[in-house]
Amino acid sequence: MLGSASLGLLATHMLSGKESETNFAQLLPKLSTESRERLLRVIRQPGFSGQIPATDVRALLASGPTDIDALMLALLPLARTYSRPPISKYLVGTVAQGRDGGLYLGANLELAGHSLNFSVHGEQSAISNAYMHGDTGISAVAVTAAPCGHCRQFMNELTPGSDIRILIEGSPAVNLSALLPQSFGPKDLGFSDGAFPVRESNLVLTKTQSDDLISAALSAARKSYAPYTKSHSGVAVSARDRIFRGCYIENAAFNPSLPPLQTALAALIIAGGDYSGITKVVLAEMEGAVISQRDVTEAALATIAPKAELRVIKSRLAA
Repeated sequence: MLGSASLGLLATHMLSGKESETNFAQLLPKLSTESRERLLRVIRQPGFSGQIPATDVRALLASGPTDIDALMLALLPLARTYSRPPISKYLVGTVAQGRDGGLYLGANLELAGHSLNFSVHGEQSAISNAYMHGDTGISAVAVTAAPCGHCRQFMNELTPGSDIRILIEGSPAVNLSALLPQSFGPKDLGFSDGAFPVRESNLVLTKTQSDDLISAALSAARKSYAPYTKSHSGVAVSARDRIFRGCYIENAAFNPSLPPLQTALAALIIAGGDYSGITKVVLAEMEGAVISQRDVTEAALATIAPKAELRVIKSRLAA
């Protein structure tokens, strides 16, 4: 069994050579040697962001395990190494299967000192990973424990009318509809569509200004899903020479909505980063919106990156 220090090193991709191979063999015993070697190559690639592309998924299936459900369950120990739960100490790993054939890793995140609604659940992490990669939908979600009600509600928002298979080790696969009977979703508020496929709003800045971080934040805001408040917003985080984007992803039940900063933080952690590397953050939101993400963004950054510079820019829908 790997210790927590070894798990942390794996999650940040700092191991190399035979030590890495040995740790991977211990962490992922259900994968073949060939599959583990391919997976190591994937996560060592510059810019790795928790996505296992469809071509690599097919190659992993060719070398074992050959069943997609078994592969997703076998990858859960790796996903769990990204978990950051300073409050609960409860590690959750998640793997989402995109309709385009890729797999997306996710893990739970908690922000020390903040209320629990600042947390990102493991299912939200993996699903937002797929969302930010522009996948067309979610077919299945594997998780290390049964999804809580919060996550069942969050998943119910994704593709109304299409069931998602839920995979848990030691239990038969079950459809989300069986876990959430008589559900409340977009249709109850007069909407027929869900978060997937990702649709882009025609937002423009209210003032002429541009740099890479501003452009990334505006791009994220354009892709945000906010049918109920129409308050599109997005975040761009600069950390260790990389930019991580986060969209706001709304929910018909409101509380499971995922703020844009949390989406970006999930992307940062799943890419092997850490909060200490955050230097600048840009929040893009709509002028005159009925809700604002500014206060919660400031509150979260005050704890995890108190020296980070936050800039808020305003946008509007183009005429």
